[in-house]
Amino acid sequence: MKELFDKYSISVDNNKLFLFEEYYKLLLYYNEKFNITAITDKKEVYLKHFIDSLLCIDKLSGDNFLDIGSGGGFPAVPIKILKPEISMTMIEATGKKCEFLKAIISELGLKNAFVINGRCEDLAKNLTYREKFDTVTSRAVAKLNTLSEYCLPFVKEGGYFVAFKGDALEELKSSQNAIKILGGKCEYVDNLILEDAKRDIVFIKKISKTPEKYPRGNGKERKNPL
Repeated sequence: MKELFDKYSISVDNNKLFLFEEYYKLLLYYNEKFNITAITDKKEVYLKHFIDSLLCIDKLSGDNFLDIGSGGGFPAVPIKILKPEISMTMIEATGKKCEFLKAIISELGLKNAFVINGRCEDLAKNLTYREKFDTVTSRAVAKLNTLSEYCLPFVKEGGYFVAFKGDALEELKSSQNAIKILGGKCEYVDNLILEDAKRDIVFIKKISKTPEKYPRGNGKERKNPL
């Protein structure tokens, strides 16, 4: 599968290729029990999960990362494989998926990787996590206005919330108010193509503290976005 990484200018050595191969095998094994992904074909998993998670790898900065709604570990685990020096925390609300993520960490021998079973709306109120992370990522969780309320409270001032999207243009337009209220500013959007599909990666810089009342909780982020 190295040719796929090479095609998208993602540098992987033999050790990292081995870790991705083991990750794929574990994904198939646990998928039968936990229904983690509908994508199981090897090439499709590598493209739509692994490589999709790494398209902006060279633009991610900082030492302390958080991924929200990690699910099957995307983009958190691929990022951690390529950047083993970082600390990676994953928040996932579904217990079985947390069990899978913990197994991945153990089986792949990933150091400084952590899984929290909980809801980001609640955890963002905890001062242990609030505004403590250099980079917060999220992929395929919610629309950008809702996602910003989930994620920006965890980002420290000067850090980044990085949202992995398909076509983000319309979402970004409707999220400007939310991003501003929450202390963020869209710095740029990386417009990419993955196998003829558009991929927009939105980089939102945290320029001021998020007001204490956010996230609002009780589903308000989805039902009544800012």
